[in-house]
Amino acid sequence: MELQMVNAQGEKASNVAVSDTLFAREYNEALVHQIVVAYQANGRQGTRAQKARGDVNKSNRKPFRQKGTGRARAGRASSPLWRGGGKIFPSSPEENFKQKINRKMYRAGMAAILSQLVRDERLMVLESLTAETPKTKVFAQKIKDLGVEGTILVVVDELDENIYLASRNLPNVLVLMPHEVDPVSLLRFNRTVMTKAAIERIEEMLG
Repeated sequence: MELQMVNAQGEKASNVAVSDTLFAREYNEALVHQIVVAYQANGRQGTRAQKARGDVNKSNRKPFRQKGTGRARAGRASSPLWRGGGKIFPSSPEENFKQKINRKMYRAGMAAILSQLVRDERLMVLESLTAETPKTKVFAQKIKDLGVEGTILVVVDELDENIYLASRNLPNVLVLMPHEVDPVSLLRFNRTVMTKAAIERIEEMLG
């Protein structure tokens, strides 16, 4: 299939041929949901920790006598049944949240997302993107000239220092390289702008 390409001024240029496997695939909602959940789960850090009954700073003395009080028997105040006691199944820093997604599923899910972006007209193909100076104002004008609004994901084949410095202060713009593109970013941003060279790199990686 072919996609319409635009130049740096947002004017229509020649069409670019892209892979049908990557940009004309049916949308598989269940698969996309699975790879998104796995991506977010694999990014979690096991930093939360709760105290078990052995970690709570409570006395080990029996709170009251076993019989004759009319209350349920209790052995220690650190019991999980008591307020201030330890947790029955506490979270620990060693907790593992990782989910395995094989390569074939990941590629199919990414292709489904990219194809849906094309159908929704949320993907723009750009001839090239350069930044002569590391000025945020100049780079913001380049994005404005493209005619895209809202949150914007820009994928370039090579991220030089000028583009990095000029784009990092724009709150609604994120610039990535092809190997940094992830399913969450593709779905989160309103518009995705990819250079022709970046699409070729993505086709090499996911094709």
